[in-house]
Amino acid sequence: MKGIGRHLNRTLTAWRETTVDDGAGGQETTLAQVATVRGKVDQPSPTERLVAQQSGSRHSHNIYLLPRANVRRGDELRGTDALGNAQKFRVLSVVQPSTPVYSKALVELIQSQQGA
Repeated sequence: MKGIGRHLNRTLTAWRETTVDDGAGGQETTLAQVATVRGKVDQPSPTERLVAQQSGSRHSHNIYLLPRANVRRGDELRGTDALGNAQKFRVLSVVQPSTPVYSKALVELIQSQQGA
């Protein structure tokens, strides 16, 4: 998979939980943007799409990134699909092959509640 950069056709922003002082002696956790990365979001298989339509199901994708992308487990990746629909993904894990030509993030699509 040499030259993976040409396959990374989406721009995603990486958001990470950070703890900040709340000004009253305590702390609060907030999401802060930590990076903008290029990625390729694999489409789910037909079986995964069918399962994802069921209530309470989880919808996973693989996202391929440059090997040094600032993305790690627990991050949230945000971007838009080819139709311009906003998408958010929760990063479950990030792995690299033995020769680090890319990173692969297993992510879960965070779907908004319809009518909520």
